[in-house]
Amino acid sequence: MNKMTVITVNENCTQPDIKFFKNMKTILTIVLMMCCIAGYAQQDPLYSQYLNNPILLNPAYAGSNQQWQTTAGYRSQWSGFDGNPTTLNFSSHLSLVDNKVGLGFTAIQDKIGEVKNTEFNLNYSYRLEVIENKYLYFGLSTGMIRYTSDPDLLNLQIKNDPAFIYTNEFQFNTGAGLMLKSDQYMIGLSVPRLIPNRITENGTTVQVYNQHLYVFGVFTHNFNERLMLKPALLVKATQGAPLSLDVNINLVVDQNYTFGLLTRNLNTIGLLTQIKMKQYKLGYVFEMPTNQSVGQRFLSHEISLTYSLPFLDFHDRSVFSNF
Repeated sequence: MNKMTVITVNENCTQPDIKFFKNMKTILTIVLMMCCIAGYAQQDPLYSQYLNNPILLNPAYAGSNQQWQTTAGYRSQWSGFDGNPTTLNFSSHLSLVDNKVGLGFTAIQDKIGEVKNTEFNLNYSYRLEVIENKYLYFGLSTGMIRYTSDPDLLNLQIKNDPAFIYTNEFQFNTGAGLMLKSDQYMIGLSVPRLIPNRITENGTTVQVYNQHLYVFGVFTHNFNERLMLKPALLVKATQGAPLSLDVNINLVVDQNYTFGLLTRNLNTIGLLTQIKMKQYKLGYVFEMPTNQSVGQRFLSHEISLTYSLPFLDFHDRSVFSNF
C-alpha cells in the first residue's frame, strides 16, 4: 500500500540572519542521515489528505499550529474490491512552553485482506526561529506496532491449512522529522518508521514496515482577500521502488471552502473538497484509477474531521490558518 519543496520570496523580508546559516550545516547533516537510512519498502498507509493531518507523516508537525488539534480520518481504497485496503487514523497534539514545544499522539489501523497493522505513537517537537517569523521544527516519535494475521478471514479450500496460522506480534517503532514553516509555506522531511519491522510467521520472515522517506511542501498565493491558491507536492522514496509523487492543486474561497484536484503518479485522479465551520474542518476526497491495475470501477474514498481549540494563554486565537 502506498503514499516540493517550495521556496517563496517575501518582498518585505529582511536579509537572512546569520544564525540561519549556522543552523543550515546541522540541518543538512540530519537530512543526509535521514536519506541514507531510507531503505526497502513494504507497505505504508496511504493518505490523500496529508495536508489536513501532516503529523501522520512527520512528527515535527506536533504543536506547530499553536493550538490543540484533533483529527480523525478514514480511507477506503478500491472500494468494492475483495479485501481492499482500509485505513483508520486518529491524532491529537498541542503546543506548550510558549509554542516552542509540541506533544502529540497518533493511532493508525491499516488493514488489507487478512492482515492488520495497528500503530500507536507519541510525538514530540521542538521549535527554533531561524529567521523572523520562520521556524524550524525538529520532531521525534516513538511507539508500538501490532501485526495481526487472521486466516479465518480467508476463503481457504483446505480448512486449518498449516501454512496459514493466526499471528499476533508487537514491534517497537521510532521516527524522526524536520519541518520549516512560515505563514506562506511549509516544507517537511521525515522518516516515520526508522526501524524495519519484521516478524516470523510460520517459519517465514514477514516484512511489516520498512523505511520510507517523505518530502512534502505546500505554499499559498493570495489572489485577493477572498481567493487563495494552495498547491502542494508529496514525494515518497524507498529503495527498490520508483518514486511516488502526489500533486495537489487547491483553491481556497473565503478561507472556509476548499476545492482541489490531485493525482498520484498519474495513475489516479481525484477531487478534494473541504469546509471550515469555526473550529471544525470536514474534508472529503474521491479518487478514480486511470490505469487497469484494479479496474476503473474500483473507486477510493477518504474522509477527515478536524477540531482545533486555543485554550492556553499563548495559543493562536485566529480562526483561520493556512496550515
